[in-house]
Amino acid sequence: MSPLVITHVDAANLDSILDDLADILHATVLAGGSVNFILPFSLDDSRDFWREKMFPIIRSGGRLLLIAQSQERIVGTVQLLFDMPQNQVHRCEVSKLLVHPDFRNRGIARSLMTELENHAVQRNRSLICLDTRTGDAAEPLYLSLGYKVVGTIPNFCRATDCDRMDSTTYMYKLL
Repeated sequence: MSPLVITHVDAANLDSILDDLADILHATVLAGGSVNFILPFSLDDSRDFWREKMFPIIRSGGRLLLIAQSQERIVGTVQLLFDMPQNQVHRCEVSKLLVHPDFRNRGIARSLMTELENHAVQRNRSLICLDTRTGDAAEPLYLSLGYKVVGTIPNFCRATDCDRMDSTTYMYKLL
């Protein structure tokens, strides 16, 4: 794999990467990723999600979007939520850590999270929170990065491909 480059996406460039972002999200959902969607989930559904739900928040400054590129292709992405209530401006939340299934197990998620934490520190955030489906491959990654488990909630979300209800694990890290 060519060198990995992680960059913060400027709001003005969102439309130019829409198809790449949609492809990563779509592939993640088809591979069983628990990222808020259930099958059937089309590429058009993925484009609509980015265009209608994420881009407006990113453009308003409420979220930071990072992308990981290899060979000029976007292979991963993650978001950091900054739009918090007044009594919680010291914290932020991780959202949608996605690595295209064809590029997993290459350190991309770890690199994205490390850069995300750097951005949180630069914005004077001292606490970062996240949640993940209990037992997912991301859970050991977060633990290895120093995140602590707060607890789990049973039957939190429906599985991507069936009616099974899955638990979610909440985690945090002091920065």
